[in-house]
Amino acid sequence: MKYRTLGKTGLQISEVGFGAWGIGGPSMAGNTPIGWGEVDDKESIKALNKAFELGINFYDTADFYGLGHSEELIGKVFNGRRKEIIIATKVGHKLADDNSILLDYTKDYILSACEKSLKRLNTDFIDVYQLHSARINHLQNGECIEAMEQLKQEGKIRFWGISLNTFSPEDEAEFFVKNDFGYTFQLVLNVINQRALEKTIAMAADAKYGIIARMPLQFGLLTGKFSRDKRFSENDHRHFRLPPDVLSKSLDKLERVWKISEKYNIQKTSFAISFVLSHPEVSTVIPGIKTEIQAIENVKDIIKIDNEDLKALYDYYKSDLKTLLELYV
Repeated sequence: MKYRTLGKTGLQISEVGFGAWGIGGPSMAGNTPIGWGEVDDKESIKALNKAFELGINFYDTADFYGLGHSEELIGKVFNGRRKEIIIATKVGHKLADDNSILLDYTKDYILSACEKSLKRLNTDFIDVYQLHSARINHLQNGECIEAMEQLKQEGKIRFWGISLNTFSPEDEAEFFVKNDFGYTFQLVLNVINQRALEKTIAMAADAKYGIIARMPLQFGLLTGKFSRDKRFSENDHRHFRLPPDVLSKSLDKLERVWKISEKYNIQKTSFAISFVLSHPEVSTVIPGIKTEIQAIENVKDIIKIDNEDLKALYDYYKSDLKTLLELYV
């Protein structure tokens, strides 16, 4: 495992981290799935231990993943090894009284939610606390900024940042940079979604923010393991995001990507993760991991993609691939 510096935090983190949304389990917000389908806690625990064995020291979760269950598993597995890992979690999503998703970035809520996360994680500090997709209006209100600074001053968090929204990450990132708020950005970056490369990553790197890249496999599409008849259970959010027609269109457009990958003689998963890590500004990439096999597959054969091939992927995104983003609800 190789390690990179998480921007101005100075933390040394594994270039491949552990995305812990999936291990939270099949939670629901009303009739809307907010998880990745059924999951076996025994397998999740094995996956966490295998990842640690492979040198992964960065674990990214959220209080909303499994409605706290993901945090609980991390707290259980790493009890007694807390100083050997770096934990990042998030705040701002909760269920309303009618079981719908409610965003709450008030100071009181964040302070309260942090205490609950600390308890579930079985720790007295969080390494990186992140605002979970907060938007400009939340940031301008100022309460969430005050809360994060207070938590840092109290020693309950070491550093803080924001998990940027998928569709216009540059807006909130620019607000952070101009005001010198926080330390880290989490953003989407993969072969299919290269929005962050248009402006956000360069801006973040120039200001020395740590960059955490999520969704490197775009719902699993970039593993190359989905066939056209793949169907997802109703408690898996991909049931709605990847219906048959969207899945088929995605697989068609990815054929050209896989042609580029052939010369490297590595698995498609490795190629997809290597694409993200071929950008030195990125501190770590956090593929979702639910099993030991996924932990192994996500860290092997990480290579530097040639500049010529990177350019081909950039050009293909601009000319064709980016049209897929309109299909993913």
